[in-house]
Amino acid sequence: MTATDDKPQVMDANWLVFHPNPSRPVFTPPPGAVDAHCHVFGPAAEFPYAPERKYTPCDAGKAKLFELRDHLGFSRNVIVQATCHGKDNRALVDALRAAGDLARGVATVGEDISEADLAQMHDAGVRGVRFNFLRRLADFTPHDVLRRIADKVAAFGWHVVVYFEAPDLEELQPLFSSLPTKIIVDHMGRPDVALGVDHPQFQRFVRWMADDEKIWSKVSCPERLSQTGPPYADVEPYSRKIVETFSDRVLWGTDWPHPNLKTHMPDDGHLVDVIPRIAPTAALQMALLVDNPMRLYWAD
Repeated sequence: MTATDDKPQVMDANWLVFHPNPSRPVFTPPPGAVDAHCHVFGPAAEFPYAPERKYTPCDAGKAKLFELRDHLGFSRNVIVQATCHGKDNRALVDALRAAGDLARGVATVGEDISEADLAQMHDAGVRGVRFNFLRRLADFTPHDVLRRIADKVAAFGWHVVVYFEAPDLEELQPLFSSLPTKIIVDHMGRPDVALGVDHPQFQRFVRWMADDEKIWSKVSCPERLSQTGPPYADVEPYSRKIVETFSDRVLWGTDWPHPNLKTHMPDDGHLVDVIPRIAPTAALQMALLVDNPMRLYWAD
């Protein structure tokens, strides 16, 4: 890694590097398919990682992301700001401008963000802001600050993306439902898949989506949720339940380059091959991969 912050940037030794040669998936995504959750990291020589970061990833820039997009048979990306870059969205905006109309973005901002800055990011393709509620990855945004930011971005028609773990939903749900935007939940709120789909923990999430039509969910990251490993069969009942029940409010993404994984690094081609097992019909696949992300991110 290249030196930034006046000291060498060294990738954390216990994090894995993204798969160097992902397979070509057996499943062919429909034309126009969107990878709706992925990241760019650095390169650190050009876009330094945040001094307050809680992990240091490998460099994984826009060229590699676009190469993977084409290799997997996708047409577009939604690039999500990762915590290692903090509120410095330059790497994200650079990737969006390079991709043109083939990418949209989700940024991380503070309450001091100006309307002019938001307008510039909107012009680059940003359509949402993300808040991370995983204590091991980021410090919680105070609720009053989150509300003020949500009010600002609502004026641009943006949405709010939230990342939390299932046991925290009971506490956080009233806050999220009170916000003036659509709420996109990362990775189904990270359910404990050992408990079963009928467990009250996951059923709380299902009821929330049923009761509040502004709640969307990403059915991504089986590699983070699985306790059995590839091919992630223990996660499939959860993802399929959400896809079949809320087919017009689901998204899918690779999560490339898979930050913070310690046990195994997924083959992105194999992740794509999970899709027909959680969205078993052509209509569900079209909704998940094309219709929903296009309506959410490319409607304007």
